[in-house]
Amino acid sequence: MSNRRCPRCHTNYAAPARFCPRDGTPLVEVAPPPDDGANTAKVRAVEKAAEPADPLYSSLTGQTLGENYLVDRRLGEGGMSYVYLGQEIASGQKVALKVLSPKLSRDPASVERLRREAAIAMRLSHPNVCPILGFGETPHPLIYLVMPYLPGEPLSDHEIRRGAMDIDDAIPLLVQMCRGLEHAHGLSIVHRDLKPENVMLVPDRAAPGGLRAVVMDFGLAKERRAEPEVVKLTQTGIVLGTPEFMSPEQIRGKPLDGRSDVYALGVLAFEMFTGRLPFAGKTPQEMMLARLKGEPTRLRAVRPDLPAKLEDVIVRALAVEPAQRQKSMNELGAAFASAVGPTGVFGRLFGRK
Repeated sequence: MSNRRCPRCHTNYAAPARFCPRDGTPLVEVAPPPDDGANTAKVRAVEKAAEPADPLYSSLTGQTLGENYLVDRRLGEGGMSYVYLGQEIASGQKVALKVLSPKLSRDPASVERLRREAAIAMRLSHPNVCPILGFGETPHPLIYLVMPYLPGEPLSDHEIRRGAMDIDDAIPLLVQMCRGLEHAHGLSIVHRDLKPENVMLVPDRAAPGGLRAVVMDFGLAKERRAEPEVVKLTQTGIVLGTPEFMSPEQIRGKPLDGRSDVYALGVLAFEMFTGRLPFAGKTPQEMMLARLKGEPTRLRAVRPDLPAKLEDVIVRALAVEPAQRQKSMNELGAAFASAVGPTGVFGRLFGRK
């Protein structure tokens, strides 16, 4: 059981809380309390209860999936799946294998959601988005997605390790995210769950700053022209996604388009530059209400060293009404790039003299 603390107000919270509801600051992991014997017993009891009934799901190392993929080691796990490093036997290519948890593998709706994730993401082909290479099932049943293996770290880990980012580091990454999401939107795919955990930073010498931003996990993605059965499957979309990054229309359960992702990227950009969220409140409900009223903290109130034009870009992206935001990811990316001036390093990076 992990404990998390707000570095600003020093209040402790239990996982899976990610942000302080008082001031919106990202929480950091803290050491567990001293072991008194009883505490160890409680932790072990929780861990035991959390273990899947079938050990196959939590220990696939050395096994073969679908006769095509050899499992190397586990990379991580979440509430819905385990992720393994694997190898395609025929080519020797490294892959990431996302295995649905045992409980969800037996749930037809969850299996259908994973199938939909695969069908959507197989259409993606862009250096700044992570596609799905394949979908598989075994007789157990064990259900998995095959993705390219991307060495690097999630943006969320980078933020915790490095803190608020300099403009020279953040703007190239934001522009790359815009390019990847514009590609998805061109295929009528809205991500709906943009957050730092869903952006991988991959070492790449050809990328500005040596890092390539790759938008991951289109598991909540939705096609704007969805078939009726898909609409029925995603009727619970109002409670899906990560609340801290949801657009006002997503909170209200309204129809979404690419401008909802524009809003989420505005929240993400604010966090990258400041290390906190743009909306404050004593409770999550107050933070949500602040978003519906359109009362974000001004960027330069936290980072007065940043350009006023950059603050204007983020303020517009966080507009309550979608029509008042940048109309596309291309427009948002261009706004980020131009907010830092037409000369200098960004002129070279983005083709301006």
